[in-house]
Amino acid sequence: MIGLSPSPRALQGMALVAACVVLPALAQDKPADGLLERGRYLAQAGDCVSCHTVPGGAPFAGGLKMKTPFGTIVSTNITPDPQGGIGDYSEADFARAVREGVGKGGFHLYPAMPYPSFARIRDDDMHALYTFFQKGVKPVAEKAPPTHLRFPFNMRFLMVGWNWLYLDKRVYVDDSARSAEWNRGAYLVQGLGHCGDCHTPRSIAGGVKAQSEKDGDAYLSGTIIDGWYAQPLRHTGQPSVSQWTTEQIVNYLQSGRTGETAAFGPMVQVVENSTQHMSKEDLSAVATYLQSVGARPDAPPAVTQASVLAAAVNHPSTKALQAGAITGNSGAMVYMNNCAACHRASGIGAEKTFPALAGNSVVNVKDPTSLIRLVLGGSAMASTVQAPSAIAMPDFGWRLTDANVADVLNFVRSSWGNQGDAVSAAQVAAVRKALPQPVAAKTP
Repeated sequence: MIGLSPSPRALQGMALVAACVVLPALAQDKPADGLLERGRYLAQAGDCVSCHTVPGGAPFAGGLKMKTPFGTIVSTNITPDPQGGIGDYSEADFARAVREGVGKGGFHLYPAMPYPSFARIRDDDMHALYTFFQKGVKPVAEKAPPTHLRFPFNMRFLMVGWNWLYLDKRVYVDDSARSAEWNRGAYLVQGLGHCGDCHTPRSIAGGVKAQSEKDGDAYLSGTIIDGWYAQPLRHTGQPSVSQWTTEQIVNYLQSGRTGETAAFGPMVQVVENSTQHMSKEDLSAVATYLQSVGARPDAPPAVTQASVLAAAVNHPSTKALQAGAITGNSGAMVYMNNCAACHRASGIGAEKTFPALAGNSVVNVKDPTSLIRLVLGGSAMASTVQAPSAIAMPDFGWRLTDANVADVLNFVRSSWGNQGDAVSAAQVAAVRKALPQPVAAKTP
């Protein structure tokens, strides 16, 4: 997204990317009740369907293949079928698998399943989840294909040592010095939302470097995952989600866009499958928590997006583009020929249609990976109940050289008040090469 970033949910080199559409999973012959519905809501908050459903397949039947440098990880069937799924799991078996990554019989799950985050889930919520997966999901008898990793990564007992290093089994405990709303937000972000699994850097062994705001500045500070840069969700001194208003964060998580920005890449599926289904109260709590992470009392107040956009209209870059005074500026030329029709000469875009570039966190962030990838490969917005139109950013990799892309990004990152670092043609070439479907660069 422009502000938050892809989704996804895994170890460094073992990343999961949400890749399917939320599907109705309530068994038709089972009447809904409060506890079951509560479990369904929590399963959506945890985005369980994204990793345990093959696109077009039965909900939660597993089989989603995730290629990693170590081999292919395949998600398991978590429907209540006793042979293919988890129908023979007791509640204690279920809780141990979710919180500790240990399946029935003692076999270890790989931490592509974010059980170190799910360890925070409280007993009453775990009970509701168990009820939903046992009584609210249609059973599927087919067992998911096995995971195949290279030696020695295929030796699951090695996870004992990894868990000793990175698994904190304590459930979330409220901070008495904080409000109930803040604690609810912290519980959701650290636990079911497992936001840190994508937005926190990892060690060489694949464990996140921080699991909460108490563990230092690495927590939610942003990192590369699956070829996208997951944006910082904390205060860093640069524009970030933590500086958005509560209304902006709630709107973004409900609809996948705000008046100035939009979700892209893996974050699209997170919004579609998970956050759009959460209550406004819970999303407001998430906003309250994120706004606090890394905040410093002596920090100057955040500049509002409205003031940034107002200033962009009269910025020298805008005036030069409008007057056509861009001779010799290759980045400005590329921008006028390819970008200005949607994002406008002022860089303010069009509300909830074409994201603003002025003051945008993705434009200003130190690591330009996601910005480069957007220009090369494009991305569609989320399709949600509140905003069903999946407007797409087209791909320009086929028509722009690496130097063209670097030039236009350097123009964008230095115009309308933006202060992003310079982008090199070599950085663009590296991202182009890593695209899932590489786009050939145009010959200069």
